[in-house]
Amino acid sequence: MNQGAETIEAGLARLARLHPKSIDLSLGRIERLLGALGDPQKRLPPVIHIAGTNGKGSTAAFLKAIAEAAGERVHVYTSPHLVRFNERIVLAGEIVSDEALRAAFARCEAANDGADITFFEITTAAAFLLFAETPADRLILETGLGGRLDATNTIPDPQCTVITPVSLDHQAFLGDTIVQIAGEKAGIIKPGAPVICGPQDEAALMAIEAAARRWGAPIRVWDRDFTIRPEHGGLVYEEENLLWDLPAPGLKGAHQMANAAVAVAAARVCGYGLEAVRAGVANARWPARLQRLTAGPLADIAKTGGAELWLDGGHNPAAAQALAAALGEMEAARERPLVLICAMSRNKDAQGFFAWFSTLAARVIAVSFSGGREGAHSAQSIAGAARQAGLPAQTAAGVSEAVHDALEDYDQPRIVICGSLYLAGEVLALGTDEAVQTTPG
Repeated sequence: MNQGAETIEAGLARLARLHPKSIDLSLGRIERLLGALGDPQKRLPPVIHIAGTNGKGSTAAFLKAIAEAAGERVHVYTSPHLVRFNERIVLAGEIVSDEALRAAFARCEAANDGADITFFEITTAAAFLLFAETPADRLILETGLGGRLDATNTIPDPQCTVITPVSLDHQAFLGDTIVQIAGEKAGIIKPGAPVICGPQDEAALMAIEAAARRWGAPIRVWDRDFTIRPEHGGLVYEEENLLWDLPAPGLKGAHQMANAAVAVAAARVCGYGLEAVRAGVANARWPARLQRLTAGPLADIAKTGGAELWLDGGHNPAAAQALAAALGEMEAARERPLVLICAMSRNKDAQGFFAWFSTLAARVIAVSFSGGREGAHSAQSIAGAARQAGLPAQTAAGVSEAVHDALEDYDQPRIVICGSLYLAGEVLALGTDEAVQTTPG
């Protein structure tokens, strides 16, 4: 860092003070700021815009790997980060540097001139500025929350939009029903731009299709216009008059097959060929999505007891369903006692999350985490929710202590740390010289 240069943490803290609410869905503030910056959102490379409740990050990872396999330079925008804020902004394949990020923040603050703007809005404006001024062939753009009023929805003409599975989450901001939430997610659909729709509840699909009709956007729907199935250790992707043999996905879990299919369908409408798709599906990587931990202080503890150690950031009942299915497959392949080490944000349905593990997990060890936009449930509250779902549960002072507890009680267990991306970030930061950068959005 240059002597006297502000730390990224200090800059993030100052940006967080520009608006009293961490979430205040609107497009007016960011449109004003983008106008003052010369409308960088109108100078972006071709965009694939992704909304949905679950699977956005994994789908983005597959698409990034496909585009890079085709020889493209790829920008990516995702949230939240796990350890460092910089992870959210990938410029032409590289995580943004502190120097470039500080410069973009300074320009956005100067253009904003002290006006109200949320943290996510001004940091999205900074990302657009960087994306517009760094040469690349593609931008893979993930919404932050919802779609219709999300700050990323200021882009005028995406090449393709993607709606991953929609479920109940963030009801305080998006609505109380699947139909309302799907309508908000479908707000990213633009006139004439193809829509790829992942697996959906029937009511959600009807809302998404209605939005596509309203905007004259051709829509391709999972299990109707495209599908995928496992075969001979790999995958078979199928459309009418097309059959592609693909390798096993680089991301683990049966649910990743659907995410891969959605990414392949989007890649098809964007013109990517079979070889790039094959390489991208196999090489996709995305941390804290059923990630096997084999190095670091927690892995070292797990090895002393012959345990497997996994990390997953899924944090709502639909994500728990997918995780439980993946763990059930592991159980069928090799039986081990399953111990969940879990923490969750205050606004998450902990009991609904644990319901999917009622016949699978031997025990829940509840912990907590610091930071996070909504704050964390107490370990006692998480343990109580697990018991209400019929699971034996206890608390631990921290994740390291929880791993030790699991080893004391079970022989060679399968330990899964889960329930929160904030918890996942703290786990990934252990044993490094970095602390998790906490932000309000």
